Amino acid sequence: MFERVNATFGADWTLHDLRHSAAARMVRDPALTLTDVQWVLGHAHLTTTEIYLAPRQDEVVAEVLAYHARRADQHAEPVPPPPAPGYDPEAMDGLFERSS
Repeated sequence: MFERVNATFGADWTLHDLRHSAAARMVRDPALTLTDVQWVLGHAHLTTTEIYLAPRQDEVVAEVLAYHARRADQHAEPVPPPPAPGYDPEAMDGLFERSS
């Protein structure tokens, strides 16, 4: 089957590639512990399974962009609430030295 698929798509996939993909997905599943994945893969040492913990490049980029978005939100000028009913917005702006 792999020979036919590889010939059709010009790829060189192997069963080991599928195992690697499955391992990478399993370590990202919060329902599985790393020792669970170690057992499924048959690794003698947990350090071998830890190799799959390295994040993908697209995951790192997404996390960095999200971090910068959070930082921008934290440093944004807070928008003051509108004055309570009965207060003149212009008088409040003058009192607090802000422009409306």
